[in-house]
Amino acid sequence: MPSPALPVGSVPRRGFTLVEIMVAIALIGMLAALAIPAFQRTQRASRNARVLNDIRVFSEAFEIYNTQNGGWPDGAAPGVVPTLPITLADNLRATSWQGQTGFGGQWQWDNALASAGDAGICIIGFNCDDNQLSELDTKIDDGNLGTGRFQKTSPTRVIYVIASGS
Repeated sequence: MPSPALPVGSVPRRGFTLVEIMVAIALIGMLAALAIPAFQRTQRASRNARVLNDIRVFSEAFEIYNTQNGGWPDGAAPGVVPTLPITLADNLRATSWQGQTGFGGQWQWDNALASAGDAGICIIGFNCDDNQLSELDTKIDDGNLGTGRFQKTSPTRVIYVIASGS
């Protein structure tokens, strides 16, 4: 006996209706709207952790150099590894120093700082906003980009001061 919902002689259609497809697309859109900001926060935290770790490793290598040699290495251009003994160059992880930072831009060693101190690790040409820099500053220093060891000295330059002349 044929189904009462179907007219005699008709074949049931298979597939989804337009409404069902629209509901599925709306659900996928809502899930994406929730997932994308969470992914971006995780990505940002990962970049901050990478930069923070690199600063710690690099500052330790420079402090070892200072202890062993009674002074800081000569300054170097952005992305150029300062002249260090081979054992310390390994500590510096030259490939990390020469590559882009987690914020974009390049690392630079500066030991003749007029405004911020005597010796410091700079990031030149970064591409993140002040909020992200402040997040890093809170983890590494005082949370204020204008004071302390981690400072923004120009729109495209931040420095982590290792030794201050003041």
